[in-house]
Amino acid sequence: MNDSKEAGWTREPREHLERKTLVDFGMIGAGTIGQGIAGHLVTAGHRVVLSNRRGPDTLSDTVARLGPLATAGTVAEAAAAEMVFLAVRWPDIPAALADVSSWDGRILVDTSNQVVGLTPRDYVDLGSETGSEFVARHAPGARVVKAFNTLYAQYIVPDPRHAEGRQLLFYAGDDADAKADFCAVADEIGFAPVDAGSLREGGRLMQVGGGLLSALHALKQD
Repeated sequence: MNDSKEAGWTREPREHLERKTLVDFGMIGAGTIGQGIAGHLVTAGHRVVLSNRRGPDTLSDTVARLGPLATAGTVAEAAAAEMVFLAVRWPDIPAALADVSSWDGRILVDTSNQVVGLTPRDYVDLGSETGSEFVARHAPGARVVKAFNTLYAQYIVPDPRHAEGRQLLFYAGDDADAKADFCAVADEIGFAPVDAGSLREGGRLMQVGGGLLSALHALKQD
């Protein structure tokens, strides 16, 4: 893979990768994807609050396995972190985000796909709107970044660093500072982040149902 513009995306400037990374993270959703991302953050030395719709008591085994940097909380407590990951099923998004009264400019990383069935073929056609624009409407005040949705869990959960290279991770968003912060975090935990553009254009490239980057697994040679 070369360094030129391809499929409408560009590489993030190197200086963004050297920004100070965030120290507090929240997870709305504690399934396979949420636990996988939380595991990478904990391994990197970050504190993570995990939450789900059933309450903190149901996550005791999960946080014990992740270690002392992981704690269980309510959705509102997880959403109070500096950077919050949304990792719930598509039909559960409105209810999950309804538990958050205010975002105040915090970063919300949307990992979802608009899939309502068991396969990517069971996707919801949103017309001109992308999945993350839908998420942004339900999280007013959040700076939304789209990421992780192009990868199957088998490429997210394990260490993204391989002998052949690092796992490419596409992301999109409309706020440059939020994207730079996310890029720095993704790079720190071992992924090779690639800026795909805005929530509209980049999000369309990344979403199921025809996005060119959807389900694209590739490694970046360092």
